[in-house]
Amino acid sequence: MAKNSILNKIYNTGPLILLYYLCISEVDTNLENVFEIFTLNFQIIIIYFWVLKKPEVMANGHIFLAGLINDVVMGFPLGISSLSYLIIIFVGTYVRNKSVNTTIASDWFTFLMAMVLSSILFFSLLNNFSDLSFPLTKIGYNMFFTLFMFPIFWLLFNLYQITFVGPRDV
Repeated sequence: MAKNSILNKIYNTGPLILLYYLCISEVDTNLENVFEIFTLNFQIIIIYFWVLKKPEVMANGHIFLAGLINDVVMGFPLGISSLSYLIIIFVGTYVRNKSVNTTIASDWFTFLMAMVLSSILFFSLLNNFSDLSFPLTKIGYNMFFTLFMFPIFWLLFNLYQITFVGPRDV
């Protein structure tokens, strides 16, 4: 019984460990160096899905801390990623509280809204409070590929949730 409980705790922390790993490792930057235009903000996909489907897997404090770590690793002003992640949390929490049963289509649409709000905040703060600048084409590619890949990861995370974590607590 205790062994099964330990395994359940490990499976429950899997998405959180993945979020921290992605914030530390700069995987999205490495993908951009290989494929030129392919950039993906995998962190916001993870945050949105788990805040929407099973919020007890990722606490808001962990997400905020992961944003701070991401800022340090990427060289952004401290707190910018955390604030954009909090926008994702806000939209995900709002959608979770207003809907009983979500589908991939409704999650995809609301993810688009969350991503647009988060990106506007992130890039406006980045342009106003740092010397870093990003071309609009790079931002557009990032948003397009993140939105395009969301249904694929939604299905994978949904399968992971059903298999290892358990159903959504209503």
